[in-house]
Amino acid sequence: MGSTETGTAESGPMARALAEARAAGARGEVPVGAVVTGPDGAVLAACGNAVEAGADASAHAELLAMRAAAAGRGSRYLDDCTLYVTLEPCPMCAQAASLFRIRRVVFGAYDPKGGGVEHGPRIFDAASCHHRPEVVGGVREREAAALLRDFFAGLRGV
Repeated sequence: MGSTETGTAESGPMARALAEARAAGARGEVPVGAVVTGPDGAVLAACGNAVEAGADASAHAELLAMRAAAAGRGSRYLDDCTLYVTLEPCPMCAQAASLFRIRRVVFGAYDPKGGGVEHGPRIFDAASCHHRPEVVGGVREREAAALLRDFFAGLRGV
């Protein structure tokens, strides 16, 4: 466990995000989970992907979690919050994190094909990005990547 996660490896926010990812996978969703914590480390929202269930291409775990956290606080800004997500955010979710003014993004597995933070358009590095959160990648990376690998292997019947 890195210094960016409060609690133990078994009980911290990334562990909760991984649990949300496993639950999403069990529902037939791509297994991605996200948690938003407040400045004291308390969980404000925890969600898994809900793209299939809602027939909504934008129902990514991190977007759902940020929406729920903002609604719960009654503010559109989460500038003192941390977003934990099991997969590098895609460009849409990275842009949303910027718009929500997330203080820090902590993610598990890197996504060379669809990522928007360390890969692809690197949203936070763009001149048009108004807010650049601190980013920490690779937290519990192997576990997060294994969830995705196993899910897609199951779909292919491998």
